[in-house]
Amino acid sequence: MEFISVSEHCHYFKSAVNIGYVFKDGKGMLIDSGLEKSTAKKVLKQLIKRELPVHYLIVTHAHADHYGGAAYIKKEAHVEVFAPPLEAAIMENPVLEPIYLWNGAFPMKALRNKFLEGQPVKVDSLLDCGEQAIGPFQITAIHLPGHSYSQCGILVEEIFYAADSYFEVEVLRKHKVPFIVDANAAITSLEKVLRLSCSGFVPGHGEFEKDPTYTIRANIECHEHVKTFIQNLIESVPSGVSMDTIQRKILEHFDLKAREVGQWLLYRTSFTAYLSSLVEDGKVKLTVKDNVLWVISTNSLDLL
Repeated sequence: MEFISVSEHCHYFKSAVNIGYVFKDGKGMLIDSGLEKSTAKKVLKQLIKRELPVHYLIVTHAHADHYGGAAYIKKEAHVEVFAPPLEAAIMENPVLEPIYLWNGAFPMKALRNKFLEGQPVKVDSLLDCGEQAIGPFQITAIHLPGHSYSQCGILVEEIFYAADSYFEVEVLRKHKVPFIVDANAAITSLEKVLRLSCSGFVPGHGEFEKDPTYTIRANIECHEHVKTFIQNLIESVPSGVSMDTIQRKILEHFDLKAREVGQWLLYRTSFTAYLSSLVEDGKVKLTVKDNVLWVISTNSLDLL
Protein backbone atom coordinates (compact mmCIF):
# COMPACT_ATOMS: atom_id res chain seq x y z
CA MET A 1 0.00 0.00 0.00
CA GLU A 2 1.63 3.19 -1.24
CA PHE A 3 0.87 6.69 0.07
CA ILE A 4 0.74 9.04 -2.91
CA SER A 5 0.43 12.84 -2.78
CA VAL A 6 -1.40 14.46 -5.67
CA SER A 7 -1.56 18.03 -4.33
CA GLU A 8 -0.63 20.02 -1.24
CA HIS A 9 -3.66 18.77 0.71
CA CYS A 10 -4.80 15.66 -1.18
CA HIS A 11 -3.32 12.18 -1.12
CA TYR A 12 -4.40 8.57 -1.50
CA PHE A 13 -3.38 5.09 -0.47
CA LYS A 14 -2.76 3.19 -3.69
CA SER A 15 -4.00 -0.38 -3.40
CA ALA A 16 -6.50 -2.77 -4.97
CA VAL A 17 -9.06 -0.28 -3.67
CA ASN A 18 -7.81 3.28 -3.42
CA ILE A 19 -8.42 5.14 -0.15
CA GLY A 20 -8.35 8.93 -0.23
CA TYR A 21 -6.80 11.11 2.46
CA VAL A 22 -7.06 14.90 2.80
CA PHE A 23 -5.15 16.94 5.39
CA LYS A 24 -5.74 20.60 6.19
CA ASP A 25 -5.52 22.86 9.24
CA GLY A 26 -4.50 20.01 11.49
CA LYS A 27 -7.46 17.80 10.53
CA GLY A 28 -7.49 14.61 8.48
CA MET A 29 -10.23 13.03 6.39
CA LEU A 30 -10.33 9.57 4.80
CA ILE A 31 -12.42 8.80 1.73
CA ASP A 32 -13.39 5.10 1.85
CA SER A 33 -11.85 2.50 4.14
CA GLY A 34 -10.94 -0.66 2.21
CA LEU A 35 -12.31 -4.17 2.46
CA GLU A 36 -11.57 -5.23 6.02
CA LYS A 37 -9.85 -4.68 9.35
CA SER A 38 -6.40 -5.63 8.04
CA THR A 39 -6.58 -2.94 5.35
CA ALA A 40 -7.81 -0.35 7.84
CA LYS A 41 -4.98 -1.23 10.25
CA LYS A 42 -2.40 -0.61 7.50
CA VAL A 43 -3.95 2.79 6.75
CA LEU A 44 -3.95 3.89 10.39
CA LYS A 45 -0.41 2.57 10.88
CA GLN A 46 0.86 4.64 7.94
CA LEU A 47 -0.92 7.75 9.19
CA ILE A 48 0.59 7.33 12.65
CA LYS A 49 4.04 6.82 11.11
CA ARG A 50 3.63 10.08 9.15
CA GLU A 51 2.20 11.85 12.21
CA LEU A 52 -1.02 12.55 10.32
CA PRO A 53 -4.39 12.61 12.11
CA VAL A 54 -7.76 11.35 11.01
CA HIS A 55 -11.01 12.87 12.25
CA TYR A 56 -13.53 12.15 9.51
CA LEU A 57 -14.37 9.27 7.19
CA ILE A 58 -16.53 9.59 4.08
CA VAL A 59 -17.75 6.35 2.52
CA THR A 60 -18.68 6.89 -1.13
CA HIS A 61 -20.88 3.81 -1.51
CA ALA A 62 -21.88 0.67 0.33
CA HIS A 63 -19.85 -2.05 -1.37
CA ALA A 64 -17.81 -4.06 1.10
CA ASP A 65 -14.46 -3.28 -0.55
CA HIS A 66 -15.10 0.42 0.19
CA TYR A 67 -16.66 0.30 3.68
CA GLY A 68 -15.52 -3.03 5.20
CA GLY A 69 -12.73 -1.37 7.20
CA ALA A 70 -14.88 1.52 8.45
CA ALA A 71 -15.97 -0.13 11.72
CA TYR A 72 -12.35 -0.68 12.75
CA ILE A 73 -11.33 2.87 11.85
CA LYS A 74 -14.27 4.30 13.77
CA LYS A 75 -13.46 2.20 16.82
CA GLU A 76 -9.72 2.89 16.84
CA ALA A 77 -9.61 6.51 15.64
CA HIS A 78 -13.03 7.72 16.87
CA VAL A 79 -13.80 9.29 13.50
CA GLU A 80 -17.11 10.77 12.42
CA VAL A 81 -18.53 8.67 9.58
CA PHE A 82 -20.42 10.19 6.64
CA ALA A 83 -22.25 8.36 3.83
CA PRO A 84 -25.09 8.97 1.33
CA PRO A 85 -28.50 8.04 2.82
CA LEU A 86 -29.30 4.81 0.95
CA GLU A 87 -25.69 3.65 1.14
CA ALA A 88 -25.71 4.37 4.89
CA ALA A 89 -28.70 2.05 5.33
CA ILE A 90 -26.76 -0.80 3.73
CA MET A 91 -23.59 -0.03 5.73
CA GLU A 92 -25.58 -0.24 8.96
CA ASN A 93 -27.39 -3.38 7.74
CA PRO A 94 -24.84 -5.13 5.47
CA VAL A 95 -26.97 -8.24 5.01
CA LEU A 96 -29.02 -6.13 2.59
CA GLU A 97 -26.48 -6.69 -0.20
CA PRO A 98 -26.66 -10.50 -0.19
CA ILE A 99 -30.43 -10.12 0.24
CA TYR A 100 -30.82 -8.09 -2.95
CA LEU A 101 -28.44 -10.38 -4.82
CA TRP A 102 -30.54 -13.37 -3.73
CA ASN A 103 -33.82 -12.00 -5.14
CA GLY A 104 -34.90 -10.55 -1.80
CA ALA A 105 -34.86 -13.88 0.01
CA PHE A 106 -32.79 -14.21 3.15
CA PRO A 107 -29.35 -15.23 1.87
CA MET A 108 -27.75 -18.62 2.36
CA LYS A 109 -24.43 -18.81 4.21
CA ALA A 110 -22.40 -19.00 0.99
CA LEU A 111 -23.40 -15.39 0.22
CA ARG A 112 -22.59 -14.02 3.65
CA ASN A 113 -18.89 -13.44 3.17
CA LYS A 114 -16.63 -10.38 3.55
CA PHE A 115 -16.79 -9.58 -0.16
CA LEU A 116 -20.59 -9.26 -0.19
CA GLU A 117 -21.31 -8.34 3.44
CA GLY A 118 -18.89 -5.98 5.16
CA GLN A 119 -18.69 -5.30 8.88
CA PRO A 120 -21.60 -3.08 9.99
CA VAL A 121 -20.76 0.48 10.95
CA LYS A 122 -22.93 3.24 12.42
CA VAL A 123 -23.07 6.29 10.16
CA ASP A 124 -22.96 9.51 12.15
CA SER A 125 -24.09 11.97 9.47
CA LEU A 126 -25.87 11.51 6.17
CA LEU A 127 -24.02 12.98 3.21
CA ASP A 128 -26.29 15.11 1.04
CA CYS A 129 -25.33 16.10 -2.49
CA GLY A 130 -23.88 19.55 -3.09
CA GLU A 131 -21.43 21.89 -1.39
CA GLN A 132 -20.90 21.53 2.34
CA ALA A 133 -18.31 21.77 5.09
CA ILE A 134 -16.88 18.86 7.04
CA GLY A 135 -14.57 20.36 9.62
CA PRO A 136 -12.11 22.59 7.74
CA PHE A 137 -12.85 20.85 4.43
CA GLN A 138 -15.10 22.49 1.87
CA ILE A 139 -16.34 19.60 -0.26
CA THR A 140 -18.82 19.01 -3.04
CA ALA A 141 -20.57 15.63 -2.95
CA ILE A 142 -21.62 14.68 -6.48
CA HIS A 143 -24.38 12.10 -6.96
CA LEU A 144 -23.05 9.35 -9.25
CA PRO A 145 -25.46 6.40 -9.23
CA GLY A 146 -25.12 3.43 -11.57
CA HIS A 147 -22.42 1.28 -10.02
CA SER A 148 -24.30 1.60 -6.73
CA TYR A 149 -27.69 3.06 -5.85
CA SER A 150 -26.63 6.44 -4.48
CA GLN A 151 -22.85 6.55 -4.83
CA CYS A 152 -21.21 9.95 -4.38
CA GLY A 153 -17.92 11.27 -5.69
CA ILE A 154 -16.10 13.85 -3.55
CA LEU A 155 -14.57 17.04 -4.93
CA VAL A 156 -12.21 18.64 -2.42
CA GLU A 157 -9.27 21.02 -2.85
CA GLU A 158 -9.52 20.73 -6.67
CA ILE A 159 -9.12 16.91 -6.57
CA PHE A 160 -12.03 14.62 -7.43
CA TYR A 161 -12.26 11.30 -5.61
CA ALA A 162 -14.39 9.50 -8.17
CA ALA A 163 -15.26 6.30 -6.24
CA ASP A 164 -16.36 3.60 -8.72
CA SER A 165 -18.03 5.93 -11.21
CA TYR A 166 -15.38 4.73 -13.67
CA PHE A 167 -12.61 2.13 -13.85
CA GLU A 168 -9.18 2.32 -15.42
CA VAL A 169 -8.90 0.75 -18.87
CA GLU A 170 -6.90 -2.25 -17.63
CA VAL A 171 -9.66 -3.06 -15.14
CA LEU A 172 -12.24 -2.91 -17.96
CA ARG A 173 -10.12 -5.23 -20.11
CA LYS A 174 -9.79 -7.69 -17.27
CA HIS A 175 -13.40 -7.77 -16.07
CA LYS A 176 -15.10 -6.83 -19.39
CA VAL A 177 -18.49 -6.21 -17.76
CA PRO A 178 -18.38 -3.80 -14.77
CA PHE A 179 -20.71 -4.36 -11.84
CA ILE A 180 -23.69 -2.00 -12.09
CA VAL A 181 -27.22 -1.71 -10.76
CA ASP A 182 -28.45 0.88 -13.29
CA ALA A 183 -26.94 1.09 -16.80
CA ASN A 184 -28.50 4.37 -17.90
CA ALA A 185 -27.56 6.03 -14.61
CA ALA A 186 -23.99 4.70 -14.93
CA ILE A 187 -23.62 6.32 -18.36
CA THR A 188 -25.21 9.58 -17.18
CA SER A 189 -22.81 9.64 -14.21
CA LEU A 190 -19.84 9.11 -16.52
CA GLU A 191 -20.97 12.02 -18.67
CA LYS A 192 -21.28 14.13 -15.52
CA VAL A 193 -17.71 13.30 -14.46
CA LEU A 194 -16.52 14.06 -17.99
CA ARG A 195 -17.81 17.64 -17.59
CA LEU A 196 -16.01 18.26 -14.30
CA SER A 197 -13.21 20.77 -14.22
CA CYS A 198 -10.56 20.17 -11.55
CA SER A 199 -6.85 19.46 -11.10
CA GLY A 200 -6.99 15.68 -10.99
CA PHE A 201 -9.04 12.52 -10.50
CA VAL A 202 -8.57 9.56 -8.14
CA PRO A 203 -10.73 6.55 -9.09
CA GLY A 204 -11.71 3.83 -6.66
CA HIS A 205 -9.62 1.36 -8.69
CA GLY A 206 -6.74 2.57 -10.82
CA GLU A 207 -4.26 5.38 -11.25
CA PHE A 208 -4.54 9.10 -10.56
CA GLU A 209 -5.05 11.08 -13.77
CA LYS A 210 -5.03 14.80 -14.42
CA ASP A 211 -7.25 14.24 -17.44
CA PRO A 212 -9.26 10.99 -17.44
CA THR A 213 -11.18 11.79 -20.65
CA TYR A 214 -9.86 8.73 -22.51
CA THR A 215 -10.55 6.47 -19.53
CA ILE A 216 -14.08 7.76 -19.02
CA ARG A 217 -14.93 7.48 -22.71
CA ALA A 218 -13.67 3.88 -22.62
CA ASN A 219 -16.11 3.21 -19.75
CA ILE A 220 -19.02 4.73 -21.71
CA GLU A 221 -18.11 2.64 -24.76
CA CYS A 222 -17.93 -0.48 -22.58
CA HIS A 223 -21.47 0.03 -21.25
CA GLU A 224 -22.84 0.85 -24.69
CA HIS A 225 -21.14 -2.21 -26.18
CA VAL A 226 -22.75 -4.55 -23.64
CA LYS A 227 -26.17 -2.92 -24.15
CA THR A 228 -25.87 -3.24 -27.92
CA PHE A 229 -24.83 -6.89 -27.70
CA ILE A 230 -27.84 -7.73 -25.53
CA GLN A 231 -30.21 -5.81 -27.81
CA ASN A 232 -28.85 -7.54 -30.92
CA LEU A 233 -29.09 -10.93 -29.22
CA ILE A 234 -32.76 -10.37 -28.39
CA GLU A 235 -33.57 -8.97 -31.83
CA SER A 236 -31.97 -12.00 -33.50
CA VAL A 237 -34.71 -14.26 -32.10
CA PRO A 238 -38.15 -12.86 -33.06
CA SER A 239 -39.95 -15.22 -30.68
CA GLY A 240 -37.94 -13.94 -27.73
CA VAL A 241 -35.13 -15.17 -25.47
CA SER A 242 -35.38 -16.48 -21.92
CA MET A 243 -33.53 -14.62 -19.16
CA ASP A 244 -31.37 -17.68 -18.44
CA THR A 245 -30.38 -17.95 -22.09
CA ILE A 246 -29.43 -14.28 -22.21
CA GLN A 247 -27.13 -14.64 -19.21
CA ARG A 248 -25.50 -17.80 -20.55
CA LYS A 249 -24.87 -16.27 -23.97
CA ILE A 250 -23.45 -13.06 -22.49
CA LEU A 251 -21.05 -15.01 -20.29
CA GLU A 252 -19.96 -17.07 -23.29
CA HIS A 253 -19.59 -14.04 -25.59
CA PHE A 254 -17.41 -12.10 -23.14
CA ASP A 255 -15.53 -15.24 -22.08
CA LEU A 256 -16.54 -14.79 -18.45
CA LYS A 257 -16.45 -17.66 -15.97
CA ALA A 258 -18.83 -17.64 -13.03
CA ARG A 259 -16.96 -19.97 -10.68
CA GLU A 260 -19.32 -19.77 -7.70
CA VAL A 261 -22.83 -18.64 -6.85
CA GLY A 262 -21.92 -15.17 -5.56
CA GLN A 263 -20.03 -14.32 -8.74
CA TRP A 264 -22.87 -15.61 -10.91
CA LEU A 265 -25.33 -13.42 -8.99
CA LEU A 266 -23.11 -10.35 -9.41
CA TYR A 267 -23.02 -10.96 -13.16
CA ARG A 268 -26.78 -11.44 -13.18
CA THR A 269 -27.29 -8.10 -11.43
CA SER A 270 -25.22 -6.30 -14.07
CA PHE A 271 -26.95 -8.03 -16.97
CA THR A 272 -30.35 -7.28 -15.45
CA ALA A 273 -29.34 -3.62 -15.15
CA TYR A 274 -28.46 -3.49 -18.85
CA LEU A 275 -31.69 -5.26 -19.70
CA SER A 276 -33.69 -2.82 -17.58
CA SER A 277 -32.16 0.06 -19.51
CA LEU A 278 -33.34 -1.52 -22.78
CA VAL A 279 -36.84 -1.86 -21.31
CA GLU A 280 -36.81 1.79 -20.22
CA ASP A 281 -35.50 2.80 -23.66
CA GLY A 282 -38.47 1.02 -25.26
CA LYS A 283 -36.22 -1.47 -27.10
CA VAL A 284 -37.46 -4.68 -25.45
CA LYS A 285 -40.34 -5.96 -23.36
CA LEU A 286 -40.66 -8.68 -20.74
CA THR A 287 -43.26 -11.41 -20.90
CA VAL A 288 -44.01 -14.70 -19.16
CA LYS A 289 -44.50 -17.82 -21.29
CA ASP A 290 -45.01 -21.26 -19.80
CA ASN A 291 -43.93 -19.93 -16.40
CA VAL A 292 -40.62 -18.69 -17.82
CA LEU A 293 -39.55 -15.03 -18.01
CA TRP A 294 -38.82 -14.08 -21.62
CA VAL A 295 -37.51 -10.97 -23.31
CA ILE A 296 -38.73 -9.95 -26.75
CA SER A 297 -37.73 -7.10 -29.02
CA THR A 298 -40.35 -4.40 -29.52
CA ASN A 299 -39.51 -4.59 -33.24
CA SER A 300 -40.61 -8.24 -33.20
CA LEU A 301 -43.83 -7.30 -31.39
CA ASP A 302 -44.62 -4.84 -34.18
CA LEU A 303 -44.40 -7.69 -36.69
CA LEU A 304 -46.68 -10.02 -34.76
